[in-house]
Amino acid sequence: MTDTLSFPDPTQLAVPFFIAAILIEFLWIAMKKRGGRYETRDAVTSLLMGAGSVAEGIILGFIAWGFFMFLWRLTPLDLGTSVWALIACFVLDDLRYYWVHRFGHRIRWVWASHVNHHSSQHYNLTTALRQTWTGTFTFMMVVKAPLVLLGFHPALVLFAGGLNLIYQFWIHTEAIGKMPRWFEAVMNTPSHHRVHHGRNPRYLDCNYAGVFIIWDKMFGTFVPEQEDEKVDYGLVHNLGTFNPLRVAFHEWLGILRDITQPGLTLRQRLAYAFAPPGYSHDGSRDTSEQIKAKHLARHPQDRGTPGFRT
Repeated sequence: MTDTLSFPDPTQLAVPFFIAAILIEFLWIAMKKRGGRYETRDAVTSLLMGAGSVAEGIILGFIAWGFFMFLWRLTPLDLGTSVWALIACFVLDDLRYYWVHRFGHRIRWVWASHVNHHSSQHYNLTTALRQTWTGTFTFMMVVKAPLVLLGFHPALVLFAGGLNLIYQFWIHTEAIGKMPRWFEAVMNTPSHHRVHHGRNPRYLDCNYAGVFIIWDKMFGTFVPEQEDEKVDYGLVHNLGTFNPLRVAFHEWLGILRDITQPGLTLRQRLAYAFAPPGYSHDGSRDTSEQIKAKHLARHPQDRGTPGFRT
């Protein structure tokens, strides 16, 4: 077993592609007058969030790397670095991504880090760069532990994760409609991911896939984009700010305010940190399930349709 294996950072290599694709999308929208919208302050905020995420990775990346290398020295397995090992790692890492992403919408502690990615009310390629500054503090790195223990070198795991993020970049657009049916059936696409970014009750908490939409179909979280219901992007309660500091930290501050309220039980304080977003001890806020239930009370004809089948 080797401790010195290294791979290039695919996301850094892809930066020129990101920039070129954003410019092409912007020009396409400007010329065609369709396929999305750019708002200068929103796009700048997304770019600043992306830069901050890169900086966080540089400053705190040693924590995850040290954890993975500790596990690597424990495991007796080594699957090597063949093409087949990379493919297997890529597929399993995408399954890992599905669950981390799902946790990110169902556990407020993880949502506090992920929420900034959903904070834009626009949907274009700059939205893909609106990434977290606080991912290390969620401790979701532990979900990658099985990959390392199975014999995938940490460098290979991180390389596969980088490829996953590169794939997800292009699906953040309204300029592409539906892909061929066979592609839509297996892969994550702009249509599927537009749904994920919706604040419509129908579209809440679904389509968590990174690369393969089959995970959502397997685990019952798939909702197709509806031709008669346009996606309304953003948060249930939008921030109304372009300040990147507020975008990055507002939910962490919200958790702090909630758990320090006087008169709460220990269970209630823990629930404010780890229950689904929208939990409140007094019913003053709604979780996604409650939002869906209230929608169905007003629109019972939607019961049993996509997004309202449970």
